[in-house]
Amino acid sequence: MEYSAVDISAATSLQRLAYLYMSMTTFWTYDYACALHEEWEFLRRSRWTKVKALYIMTRHLPFFLIAMYLCLNFAPIEDPNKCRMLINVYSSLSQISAICSECFFMIRTYALWNNNKIVLVGLLSTAFAMIVTSVSIRFATIATSHVTTSAIPRTPSCPSSSSSVLYFMSFICLFVFQLVLITLTLTRAIQSWRSTKGPLQTILVKHNIFYYVCGLFLSAVNILVPALFPNVRKPPGTLQYDRVVDVPHIQSLYYTTLQNFQVSILAILATRMHLHLWHLDQHMHSSDALIYISMSDMSPADCTL
Repeated sequence: MEYSAVDISAATSLQRLAYLYMSMTTFWTYDYACALHEEWEFLRRSRWTKVKALYIMTRHLPFFLIAMYLCLNFAPIEDPNKCRMLINVYSSLSQISAICSECFFMIRTYALWNNNKIVLVGLLSTAFAMIVTSVSIRFATIATSHVTTSAIPRTPSCPSSSSSVLYFMSFICLFVFQLVLITLTLTRAIQSWRSTKGPLQTILVKHNIFYYVCGLFLSAVNILVPALFPNVRKPPGTLQYDRVVDVPHIQSLYYTTLQNFQVSILAILATRMHLHLWHLDQHMHSSDALIYISMSDMSPADCTL
């Protein structure tokens, strides 16, 4: 059977998307393997708290996301309704993962402000508005999304594309919330720098600015890419589920890939930050305990001249 140049071009684009998802899977697996020893120590020695439960949820949700988007991109799914159901589940888990990740940054900012209640109320109010708006936009995006399939067999069969306008708006909400967090953290870091007169770089590292900046940068990329490279709309009268790929909508599939990449990286940043802070706290407690033991072991004769 001969295929048109449009089918071949579309199948090639879908294959590239599959390679991108495999690269994301490899990256996540590598990161998990590198931090396995530290993470096991944290899970074994730390007390069971709500934050620990949040950590476990944030850390392991991407495993389910990886399994689902591998299924969406590699499994031969013919039924559009099944595609729609899997996309709905995946989108919901992705939203939950992003919210859990941002909770860690919110908790960290709240701790840096010495558990200030005013800051807490402001963060919770902003977070609630962001979550409601993002969830509403996310489900509106799902309702207007298109399941893209290929006429060529054995090519990725069930990725989805959506309106770049709704996509753009959802990341504006996330960007605004992250900007509020980084502004509060920077304010606290500058106050600490002025009071201690220490090196600014050291203060910024101590306040985990790097993690905040990475998250903000990813949101900015997800906002700028659809704005600079707007998606070409489907021609009027085209069916929502076509067996032949609508090539202009391949571009929006790359937007979705960027979104999935950010969700994975946010989970890594949030859990790595928490893991680093926990190990730092354990090291400080161990150092204090060693100093206490060494002082208590000193006999009166050792203190005499």
